[in-house]
Amino acid sequence: MTEAVAPEPTPEQAALFARVRRLMLIAGLTTALAMAAVVTAIGYRLFRGVGSTVASDVTAVLPKGARIVATTVAGDRLVVTLDVGGTTEILTYDAHTLKPAGRLNFVSEP
Repeated sequence: MTEAVAPEPTPEQAALFARVRRLMLIAGLTTALAMAAVVTAIGYRLFRGVGSTVASDVTAVLPKGARIVATTVAGDRLVVTLDVGGTTEILTYDAHTLKPAGRLNFVSEP
């Protein structure tokens, strides 16, 4: 059985092979770095803790004679519209913590 023997490369060919190996190493390292960045970004998005707030029971006290007219969600706020004795009042709460965020009263001019 005879073996095929590869001839020794010329100095120009050896230089070309070394250059190709170096370029392949650079491309491989760049690809690995890009993949690590993508995996890190995905991991950060998944595990950064959004939505890990503790649910709690909240009781809001309305003024005497108040009637809830409407409720809605605007962004990260919960908006409650009240009718209090003929005047309109808007209460806003943070949707994540249910803490009061603001109050707006509407009154008629005399």
